[in-house]
Amino acid sequence: MNLDTVSGPAETISTNKLKFGMLLLKLRTFIALFLVIAYFSIMAPNFLSMANMVILVKHVSIYAFLAIGMTFVIITGGIDLSVGSIVGLAGMVAGGLLYNGLHIPFLGVTVYFHLPMVILITLAVGVLCGAFSGLLITRFNVAPFIATLGMLYIARGTALLLSDGKTFPNLVGKEELGNTGFPWLGSGTILGIPVSICILIILGIAAAYIAGKTPLGRHIYSVGGNERAALLSGVRVNRVKMFVYMFSGFCSAIAGLIIASQLVASHPATGEMFELTAIAAAVLGGTSLAGGRGTIGGTIIGAFVIGVLGDGMVMMGVSAFWQMVIKGIVIVAAVVVDQFQRNLQSRAVLQES
Repeated sequence: MNLDTVSGPAETISTNKLKFGMLLLKLRTFIALFLVIAYFSIMAPNFLSMANMVILVKHVSIYAFLAIGMTFVIITGGIDLSVGSIVGLAGMVAGGLLYNGLHIPFLGVTVYFHLPMVILITLAVGVLCGAFSGLLITRFNVAPFIATLGMLYIARGTALLLSDGKTFPNLVGKEELGNTGFPWLGSGTILGIPVSICILIILGIAAAYIAGKTPLGRHIYSVGGNERAALLSGVRVNRVKMFVYMFSGFCSAIAGLIIASQLVASHPATGEMFELTAIAAAVLGGTSLAGGRGTIGGTIIGAFVIGVLGDGMVMMGVSAFWQMVIKGIVIVAAVVVDQFQRNLQSRAVLQES
């Protein structure tokens, strides 16, 4: 009797089960999104109304901006805890420039910038914050957790210092100063589509193109997969790391601008705990905390899961305390599932070999 013939069918069934399990894990974000939408559609009758969908997508865009930047960071094997604080700092920079202008003491003048320049300066601040974290990580070998934790406090403290802890209100600008139009970012539309969604579409497409179609994208994945091997193969690891943290700061600044525009005001506490939401969205979307794996499309779907979950609980009147508990459970579950997927992938590789 040929033993290979006897064991063949059992091995085939085991392999098929493994492949099916891998398929379910890869589709877990879509499955989770479908389930939460179905649940809240039943429990909250107005959940699928057009007005609520517009509000939901606007909320999701904020999470998605942060999560897209976080995805690149996590793929390289790092983490960025400063994104929420950079959101607050960006809002305060934009608010301060619009509300008070830029005072130049040695000239005794105050300069008020046009809106495009305010936006550029704010984005530059976000990039510089990311560059500072990247510099600590690449040049001084500071662990990403510590470097970005330090940046978290620096950015939040600076945001508080800019207004002595107060809010910059009524950021509509003045015609005579030429700085009007700021609320359009948060409430305006382009061809009937909210501006924030248009920006998200552009950013998402650009990030997906970088990740999937450029040498930089391949280098980002290779650094996360095996940094030593990437270095030996000629990848400029430090430059790649600098880019991902600067890009994360850039995405955070966009989120800060959008939030301040929606509120027509900026507050230094804006963005608190946003870093955890960004990490959760990325991990839910299939980005591995171990590095080397993740997609921009998956991250955006993960952001939708977080957004639907949050807005759905609000519509159902769930306590804010319970919302925090549930979101925490979601984060833990996402990490557990990610670890389970890695184990299955290892088993699949062993079976193929």
